[in-house]
Amino acid sequence: MEGLTARIIGAAIEVHQTLGPGLLESAYEECLAHEMHLRGLAFMRQVPLLKNGVRRLVLNYDETSASSASRR
Repeated sequence: MEGLTARIIGAAIEVHQTLGPGLLESAYEECLAHEMHLRGLAFMRQVPLLKNGVRRLVLNYDETSASSASRR
């Protein structure tokens, strides 16, 4: 798990260092999705999740299915 965590954080740092502060969240999300795809990290974006009866949105990472990395 530590390797996966390092890859995800590395992608986020790369996006932040490249873009810097001040953009809309949607711009960072799009760029992070692209960076994660380039790194072979599979993910789903804006997945609804119920927790304690409250609907929340989360990113769900799965390194085993990189072929679906760019799907929303």
